[in-house]
Amino acid sequence: MGMTMTQKILAAHSGLDEVKAGQLILASLDRVLGNDITSPVAIKEFARLKSESVFDRDKVVMVMDHFVPNKDIKAAEQCRVCREFCHEHDITHFYDVGDMGIEHALLTEKGLVTAGDCVIGADSHTCTYGALGAFSTGVGSTDMACGMATGRAWFKVPPAIKVELTGELRRFVSGKDVILYIIGEIGVGGALYKSLEFTGEGLSSLTMSDRFTIANMAVEAGAKNGIFEVDDLTLAYIKEHKAEAPRVFRADDDADYDEVITVDLSEIEPTVAFPSLPENARTFAEIPEIRIDQVVIGSCTNGRIEDLAAAAEIMKGRHAAKNVRVIVIPATQQVYLEALDRGYIRTFIEFGAVVSTSTCGPCLGGYMGILAEGERAVTTTNRNFVGRMGHVKSEVYLASPATAAASAVTGRITSPWEVME
Repeated sequence: MGMTMTQKILAAHSGLDEVKAGQLILASLDRVLGNDITSPVAIKEFARLKSESVFDRDKVVMVMDHFVPNKDIKAAEQCRVCREFCHEHDITHFYDVGDMGIEHALLTEKGLVTAGDCVIGADSHTCTYGALGAFSTGVGSTDMACGMATGRAWFKVPPAIKVELTGELRRFVSGKDVILYIIGEIGVGGALYKSLEFTGEGLSSLTMSDRFTIANMAVEAGAKNGIFEVDDLTLAYIKEHKAEAPRVFRADDDADYDEVITVDLSEIEPTVAFPSLPENARTFAEIPEIRIDQVVIGSCTNGRIEDLAAAAEIMKGRHAAKNVRVIVIPATQQVYLEALDRGYIRTFIEFGAVVSTSTCGPCLGGYMGILAEGERAVTTTNRNFVGRMGHVKSEVYLASPATAAASAVTGRITSPWEVME
């Protein structure tokens, strides 16, 4: 029996000719990632291992992005632990205030991941890098510590679901709508500890930003990882960002999949995930009038320049609805600069939005947009669990940047088709 993309990458990193679903393997790592929330725990565990140094100072990455610039004393202490560790071990890729960004946007922008890599990160959305044809997955801080010390990690080889994409996306429909649709179809446990593998002629309709968004939210269906077949667009992105030479792994024709799902992109509509699970996906034929208090555009899911472009197109020449707070968070400093050059920052501010430095901020209830009891937010982030963005009696609705911007215009959950047609 043949192997899937994920299985081929894991076999190559384990020194094995083949692996099978359910097999336990010890794989070598190309990157080990942590942030200001998860790294201090990993650093504590690393000390218990009594390793004199990390396995490779060039392959360990730490990004201060969740509560940075430090929002309080606890955040400051967390970051100090990371700063001291990275200084002690001369970590090449340490990103702090001024040059940090939201980690999963920053690593790809910096060219730190390429096709065929095996990456772990102490953050569940590390699966983002599957958009480049890499195996990447989130782990706990203890696994991060062992990875920093040894350069290896244990995995149970996942079975896979093949997602065959056909057709083309319509205007103002994006990767966020695609992944919300898929999660709505299969549920938050529909891909539990499986690899979601995306392929098909519909790939040509998806930008790299769309692919990053889809891979990022694979974990919201319970997946171990999401991964895209490498094509010319992938290779062009890797070259543009000066990443290492790609190693392209394609699934065998006789690869074993637990399930094959076909998604016609031309049928996808603007989609919103209602509280309090990403699987509660609805299109606008099913959505009543729901007034909102806040809109957030940003995060590792949707804070790239393409996301800001979609929002700016809808906001330009308009103003936010009365009593709606609008927060825009470019994912990295480079995205911020490009948004400045394109005039998007002026558009956002004239619209009545606040523009933040690059941070995860409100996504996990950190800061820069916490919700009070009874408040509702439309956000381009990735989770809408109870209390995710503030009070346990607040409500979070997940949507694309275009839908979020349209909702900011009207003050209610609104399709971009309604505003722009």
